[in-house]
Amino acid sequence: MEFQDRLAALATKVSNQAAAIGTEEATKNAFVMPFISSILGYDVFDPLEVVPEFTADVGIKKGEKIDYAIMREGEVQILIECKASTGAPKIEHASQLYRYFATTNARIAALTNGVIWQFFTDLDAPNRMDAKPFLVLDLLDIDDTLITEVQKLSKASFDLESIISSAEELKYVGALKREIAGQFREPSDEWIKFFAQRVYEGSYTQRVREQFTALVTKASRQFLTESVNDRLKTALGAGVSVRSEAGDAGAVTSGPVAQGDLDRDTEVETTLEELEGYQIVKAIACGETKPQRVTHRDAKSYFAVLLDDNNRKPIARLHFNGRQKYLGLLDEQKTEVRHAIDELDEIYSHADAIRAAVIRYR
Repeated sequence: MEFQDRLAALATKVSNQAAAIGTEEATKNAFVMPFISSILGYDVFDPLEVVPEFTADVGIKKGEKIDYAIMREGEVQILIECKASTGAPKIEHASQLYRYFATTNARIAALTNGVIWQFFTDLDAPNRMDAKPFLVLDLLDIDDTLITEVQKLSKASFDLESIISSAEELKYVGALKREIAGQFREPSDEWIKFFAQRVYEGSYTQRVREQFTALVTKASRQFLTESVNDRLKTALGAGVSVRSEAGDAGAVTSGPVAQGDLDRDTEVETTLEELEGYQIVKAIACGETKPQRVTHRDAKSYFAVLLDDNNRKPIARLHFNGRQKYLGLLDEQKTEVRHAIDELDEIYSHADAIRAAVIRYR
């Protein structure tokens, strides 16, 4: 199995099991050890490669233990500190990593809750672990641009010089991407003022700040939506003929369908969250049909996921316009039942019903 496939398989396991993991030990067994074994490629049962509860006396701190030390030719290569998956890993959890980093030969340290992996090195000062990670891997939202960098940490591909040389760029590019994403979700006063002063000629008063808070938020979301739509138009604009199970007579041309989805109702604002929800439903539905048959239509009241772009073949409806999000599923009589969801990942818990809907229309 290729590295990317192994990473995807572990990500699926984490997505399916994260809600059931409640302790640090359970996190280690379910997520951390499989990551060390299947992703990094080390034998977790070989003490010459992986040492659990690694101990090294640090000043007056005697007998302190770090969760795992990955060894190479008798020297510590990577230090790993674990926390329960129920909470996000925070830098205040890394005090032991700081101390051990300074007293071993390790140049790489990892802080993880099994879901999010934060990797550190010593860019700011030699032999002193940085306060900010140079690489952050979220198994529930994998950034494809980081896969090659993660692979460099594996036993088969470990290249310390390459890791360190690219770490500084990774550190700041990653931090900037996370900061930009945060500003799009919830713009700060500085972000709002930055844009307001470029389009508004009057004084930046409290009233103007309040007005532009809503405007910048709306403009940011529309910009993201339009960017996604532009990419869809570019990818599908030429049209791709797909042979249906009935043969050439039933061919579906995805280009015009996608274009029609984008242009159908100019008063409807398709959000990035709706498109992400659609991709999850589509991924589930593709277990029972060809991906090209799963399409979407957005309306003012809900975002519909359809089979064959046919309103009489609804797979699911996404009600994401209100404060509470709902996933609408229809039974054999086309009666809709709404299920409240807080996170998009909760759609996966309704996978059986989504697949059943597709099977009914086949």
